[in-house]
Amino acid sequence: MKHAIDIQRIYEHADDAAHAHFLVDRLWPRGIRKESVKLDGWLKEVAPSNELREWFGHDPERWGEFRRRYEHELDANPAAWQSIMDAAKDKPVTLLYGARDTEHNQAVVLRDYLMRKLRHQREQVRSVH
Repeated sequence: MKHAIDIQRIYEHADDAAHAHFLVDRLWPRGIRKESVKLDGWLKEVAPSNELREWFGHDPERWGEFRRRYEHELDANPAAWQSIMDAAKDKPVTLLYGARDTEHNQAVVLRDYLMRKLRHQREQVRSVH
């Protein structure tokens, strides 16, 4: 079954029981009460390392290099994102993040990375059959 991985700012989050919801920030977003958000998981370990996050500083000029470094971190830690992949087998997934910049944040990189993994898995299944 083909399921999507979407991203959404946690500040604009509308609970949708049809989706699995994962917060993918290392730090809890300011101004959001934990009990106000229904999550399937808060995956701190899937977020960029503190060093990478601080180096990037949401500077769009560092975006390309940030993507490359973050994907390298993801390659090195598949256990951090496996629960997202498992959930995506059953239903659509929404990755929640707190950053103001909707184009240059770790959720964008993570979504694209995981969607490539899902496409690759589907292609492998098709080639076996």
